[in-house]
Amino acid sequence: MNVICMKPARMLRIGTGLAALSVSIAVQAAEPAVAKPAAAQPATIAEAFSGGKPQISARYRFEQVDEKPFAKDAHASTVRLRLGYETLSWRGLSLLAEFDHIGAIGAEAYNSTRNGNTARPVVADPTDTDLNQLLVRYTAGTEDAVLGRQRINLDNQRFVGGVGWRQNEQTFDAVTLRTKRLSRTTLSYSYVGSVNRVFGPDPGTPPGRLHGDTHFLNAAFDLRKAGKLSAFGYLLDFDNAASLSSETFGVLWTGQYPIDQFKLPWSVSYAAQGDHGGNPVDYSADYWQVEVGIAQDKWSAKIGRETLAGDATRPGRAFQTPLATLHVWQGWADKFLTTPPQGIEDTYVTLGGKVAGFDLQLAWHDFGAEAVSRDYGTEWDVSVGRKFAKRVDVLLKAARYDADTFATDTTKLWAMVTVAFP
Repeated sequence: MNVICMKPARMLRIGTGLAALSVSIAVQAAEPAVAKPAAAQPATIAEAFSGGKPQISARYRFEQVDEKPFAKDAHASTVRLRLGYETLSWRGLSLLAEFDHIGAIGAEAYNSTRNGNTARPVVADPTDTDLNQLLVRYTAGTEDAVLGRQRINLDNQRFVGGVGWRQNEQTFDAVTLRTKRLSRTTLSYSYVGSVNRVFGPDPGTPPGRLHGDTHFLNAAFDLRKAGKLSAFGYLLDFDNAASLSSETFGVLWTGQYPIDQFKLPWSVSYAAQGDHGGNPVDYSADYWQVEVGIAQDKWSAKIGRETLAGDATRPGRAFQTPLATLHVWQGWADKFLTTPPQGIEDTYVTLGGKVAGFDLQLAWHDFGAEAVSRDYGTEWDVSVGRKFAKRVDVLLKAARYDADTFATDTTKLWAMVTVAFP
C-alpha cells in the first residue's frame, strides 16, 4: 500500500481554504450523539439467513444513438436481471450477495466496447453475468463497517458513484468504515483495492477493472437550516491506468431555504486536484460548481455553472473525475466523460415538474473550454417518467448535442422499463 502524501504547496492551499470552516464544524461535532433504539435481533445464524430479504429486479432498455460520422446508428436492446439476498443482522453481522445478468435481445447492433462492432456508436452495456455485490456488514450503534464488493455513492456522486444509469453498475472491492458518533456528523473512510467498471468484467479497452491503492475520505456535517457541508479527499493510484491517478480535496455545500410556499435550493462546490501515485504528469487543476434555483410543490427551476480546469497548450493536465456517475453531469449525450485537455465550462438551466403523475425534466447546456476562448457545443435533454403499481418504472428520454468545435452532432433516444421486488 502506498503512503498517503500531499505536496506541501497543495496542502497549504487546501488548508487555507478550509480553515474558516473548521471552527464552526468543530463546535457542532463536539455535541454528543443520541443513539437510536436497537432493532430486534434473530436468535441464531440460521434465523438470520432464513429471515433475510430477497431482492429481484429486471430492467429493459432500448437505446438508439445517431452520431456523426458513423454511417449506421447504434440500436441496443438490452435487459438486466438482478438477483440478490440480504440476511438479517445477527449480533451486528449481516451478509449481502447480488448477481447481475446483462443480455442483448436480438443482434448487438452497437459497440459495447467488448463485442468488436466498431462500425456503430458506443453503447457501454456489454453482455455478461457478474457478481455485482458480495459483502459482510458489521453494525454496532453508530459505527458501521463493510468488507467486500460494494456500492459506494458519496455526496452528489460528482467524484465517486455507482454509475447506476448503465446496465452494469460500477462497484468497489473495498473496506468502508463509517461513524455517526458525533452529533449531526457522518465520517467515512474507504480503502479500495479494485474498481469494477461498467465496461467489465471481461478485459479490454477501456479496462473493465482498475487495480491499485485508492482512498476515499469524507466528512458530512448537518448544518440544520444552513444546509449540509461535506469535506472530502480522494486519492486514486491505479496500477493499470497511471494517467487516471490523482489526489482531489474539496468541499460541497448544499441546502434549500424556505420562503413562504417556495424553496430556494443551492449547491456550491470547490476542489483542487493534482497528480498522485504513478501519474507521469505533474499537474494541478481546480473545480468549481455553483447552482441556485427555485422550487414549489410540483415544479422546480435551476441555473448553474460547472468548471473543470484544463491547460491551453499541454495535454494531460485537465481536472478528471473517472469514478463519478458521469451521466448525471454535463449532458446525457455523454460527450464529456473525459474532460478535454483545455478543460470545460458548462453553463446550464434545468426545469422539472410533475403533471398528471408524470415526472418531466428539461435541461439546456452551453459548453466551452476553460483555458481558452472556444465554444464546444450545446445540448438539449428531455425526459418523461412515471411509476405504476409501486413496482414498475417507465422512462422515455432524449438528448441532442450540437457540436461547434468539439466532438460531433449526436442524438440519443431511450425507452426503459424497470420492475423491482420487493
